[in-house]
Amino acid sequence: MDSESNDSRRDNAMNESAMWSFFIEGLSDTELQTLHSEMQHEILQRAIRSGDHESIIKQALEIAFDRSGLGVNPWIEGKFLVCPGALVSKSAGNHRCRFVSVDQEWVWQSKQLITETKRPSPENDKGFRAIALIPVIEGTAIDIVTGKMRSGLHKAEKVVSFEVKGGQLVEVSQRMISVEGMHS
Repeated sequence: MDSESNDSRRDNAMNESAMWSFFIEGLSDTELQTLHSEMQHEILQRAIRSGDHESIIKQALEIAFDRSGLGVNPWIEGKFLVCPGALVSKSAGNHRCRFVSVDQEWVWQSKQLITETKRPSPENDKGFRAIALIPVIEGTAIDIVTGKMRSGLHKAEKVVSFEVKGGQLVEVSQRMISVEGMHS
C-alpha cells in the first residue's frame, strides 16, 4: 500500500511538473523574464513576512563567528539564508576579513538583502561583525571570500562557493586565489 501511495505522489508531481513546463513553454521571452522577476519578488516578500528578523540576528551574532573573529559559513534558517561577515583589524592598513557575495554582488549591495545588522568587534574597536539575511531562492550562488589587507593592499586568499539546491546550501567549490582590491 505504501508503494502505491508513493507511486501516486510521484505521478502527481510529474503531472504538475508537466503542467508547469507546458505553461512556461508558451510564454514569450519577455513574459518569462517578468515571471522570474515576480517570483523572486514574491519569495522575498514571503521571507520578510515569515520571521522574527531581530531574534534570528541576535542569535546569529552569538554563534556566527569563529575563534579568530571571522564569520562562519552561511546557513539556512527557515526562509532565510543567514550570512555572517567580519573585519578583524589591528590597524588602519592591516586587517583580515570574510564576507559573503550573493550572485556576484556583496551581500550588503544585493537586491535580495532583507536586513543587515553591524556591530563593533568585541575584540577591538577597529573591526566589526555583521549579519545579513536574504531569502532562500533556488539557484542562488553564494561565495564566501576570505582575505586580508597588508600595508594597504587587499588580497583575497580563499573563496568557498555554495549554491541553493533543493532548499539546501550545497558547497560547489573551494579555491585559493590572489586578487587585489577585493572589496571597497
